[in-house]
Amino acid sequence: MTPREHQHRLHVMIAFLLVYFFWGSTYLAIRIAVEHIPAAMLGAVRFLVAGVLMLTYCRLSGRKISLSKRDAWRLAVIAVLLLSGGNVLLCYSEEYVPSGLAALIVAVVPLWVALIEGFILKGDRLRGRGWLGLFLGIAGLIVLLWPQLAPVLLPNYAQASSPNSAMLFASGVLLLGSLSWSIGSILARRSSLGIGPVAATGWEMTFAGAFNLLVSLALGDLHKVVWSWRGVGALIYLVIFGSWIGFTAYIWLLEHVPTPKVATYAYVNPVVAVFLGWLILHEHVDRYIGLGAVIIVAAVALVTSSKLKLKSAPTQELLPACEAEA
Repeated sequence: MTPREHQHRLHVMIAFLLVYFFWGSTYLAIRIAVEHIPAAMLGAVRFLVAGVLMLTYCRLSGRKISLSKRDAWRLAVIAVLLLSGGNVLLCYSEEYVPSGLAALIVAVVPLWVALIEGFILKGDRLRGRGWLGLFLGIAGLIVLLWPQLAPVLLPNYAQASSPNSAMLFASGVLLLGSLSWSIGSILARRSSLGIGPVAATGWEMTFAGAFNLLVSLALGDLHKVVWSWRGVGALIYLVIFGSWIGFTAYIWLLEHVPTPKVATYAYVNPVVAVFLGWLILHEHVDRYIGLGAVIIVAAVALVTSSKLKLKSAPTQELLPACEAEA
């Protein structure tokens, strides 16, 4: 191996570590942030700051950032689906759902995408391995949420255990947010734009941040913010390490590593999130979360690897399939 090849391999390894760790840790940061900042306000500040900084970087580095009216509307719709419907609902849910559990529920996004593309849009259809992954994913969700579902579904079980209705409702909201994220991801992949992915992501963040700000002001969130070093620190972490460093490493990997390898973040990040939630916030990891995590990670791996073999029309990837939801 030549020194240049060795250096390239080292850079690839570092980039993967950045994506795995920083995107996996965003669930922890969100959990901390929403203790002090309401969900919509958090989404507004995070994405407005990250988006404006990203567009400024693009402008200074000579990248095109000007938008046609058509591209602006497309990016605005995608931004609301991804970073408002997806991310803000995630932030809301993490007020009631542990960060590790939230990450595992979000991990089923590739299953939503496969289902929508295959049956509604008549695009790439799942093959045998993909179908197995889809059913495994549903089973994994049931296992994860069983402590909350069982008292509702089984009368005898309800006598011994009362359901956590707030957590169950928040989990449902999180599934709805994941569906919004999935629709936004599909639209993003099918959109042909006149600017590059970094500039497009900068605009998405800016549009979503502005929309989230309007929602936040309408909800009166400004008076609910509790400014503290802990909350502000989590917000800064999300902007710098989640939206900036993590995304930059992801784009670099797409340019230097085969896409199937880059896609492994989809089933590594939830494991990182569960571990960090347990380590730092002392979140309880019971047998349901442990078994559900194994099933969902296996399901996502099966669906992702199955779809990688199918050929689709070339599209432009904007935000990756799971990151921005975190």
